[in-house]
Amino acid sequence: MAAEPPPSSLAYRTTGSTCLHPLSELLGIPLDQVNFVACQLFALFAAFWFRIYLSPGKSSSDVRHAFATIFGIYFVIFCFGWYSVHLFVLVLLCYGIMVTASVSNIHRYSFFVAMGYLTICHISRIYIFHYGILTTDFSGPLMIVTQKITTLAFQVHDGLGRRPEDLSAEQHRLAVKMKPSFLEYLSYLLNFMSVIAGPCNNFKDYIAFIEGRHTHMKLLEVNWKQKGFHGLPEPSPTGAVIHKLCITLLSLLLFLTLTKTFPVTCLADDWFVHKANFLTRLCYLYVVMQASKPKYYFAWTLADAVHNAAGFGFSGVDKNGNFCWDLLSNLNIWNIETATSFKMYLENWNIQTATWLKCVCYERVPQYPTVLTFILSALWHGVYPGYYFTFLTGVLVRFAARAVSFLW
Repeated sequence: MAAEPPPSSLAYRTTGSTCLHPLSELLGIPLDQVNFVACQLFALFAAFWFRIYLSPGKSSSDVRHAFATIFGIYFVIFCFGWYSVHLFVLVLLCYGIMVTASVSNIHRYSFFVAMGYLTICHISRIYIFHYGILTTDFSGPLMIVTQKITTLAFQVHDGLGRRPEDLSAEQHRLAVKMKPSFLEYLSYLLNFMSVIAGPCNNFKDYIAFIEGRHTHMKLLEVNWKQKGFHGLPEPSPTGAVIHKLCITLLSLLLFLTLTKTFPVTCLADDWFVHKANFLTRLCYLYVVMQASKPKYYFAWTLADAVHNAAGFGFSGVDKNGNFCWDLLSNLNIWNIETATSFKMYLENWNIQTATWLKCVCYERVPQYPTVLTFILSALWHGVYPGYYFTFLTGVLVRFAARAVSFLW
């Protein structure tokens, strides 16, 4: 009978590179998580270099697209090894749809192929390959790419297959009036800034960033002559990046501290399951779930900082005249922690996914938009039964909140 592997071998549970395994053992952190953080930190430095040395004034758009794509592909292979093939297969399949399908059906075909492939991967990695643990695996980037593929397909359909008068103001602004080239398509989906942790963004915003029009488009919305400026200012993302990195560091420290103090493994202990009373189990479960949130604060804020470091994410000027770099922000931590309603919580958690759901489902379906949007959200997240229980009960909570607000 073979001996059981030592606990430290669990750090090898990754399909990507194992070159950082010594660091994983030294820190006591699973190797897949070490690879993820290493890629994101490298992406941060690459983003600064990209903004300074490959700026639109020094390099052509094709060079910027190629650099962003090559580094993105390398990061995916480094983190996920041969499993990254799933990502590339989906991208190539959907580009084939992009160039061959009619504009009247391009959004439908892209949506069903992307969501179908993602669902098959969710099922296979959990129930066929027994990869059921919650870990950093290839499904994360696949989920982000699915969002981008479907977003772009709907925006191309809006730009080429619908009349302008039938579009909402936001749909008209984001409509894509020309199918992207293969390089643009790859760069949008696989660029090093978002391929690992997202977030989803709009194709027109990304192309404007690559071509050097991103900040100017936002600045032109402000009357600078009234503010005493004779030309457009040049906003720097450095302050925003430093601020977000501080939040990232604090979130990481909180996560490491809280998860060691309140380990999730206690939920499966025999004493906890069979002997602890209901109130104890409920309170501890709540604390454990709260302790896990800084992990998402860390990953999403770091991803936001990477985009800002590259010069992407400028959203304009606030009422106090300050430059804002929150176009791609995925959460508002203060509003999450002080939320007074389910609606307020959802609006500030995973913001870009909520925007995607609104773009491809809520604004498009003729009936039951809230129900279908929650079902799509559950399907996109995976095939764990808990997702469906959570999102379907979320529908009821949302309807109840609306009824209460109507009464008031």
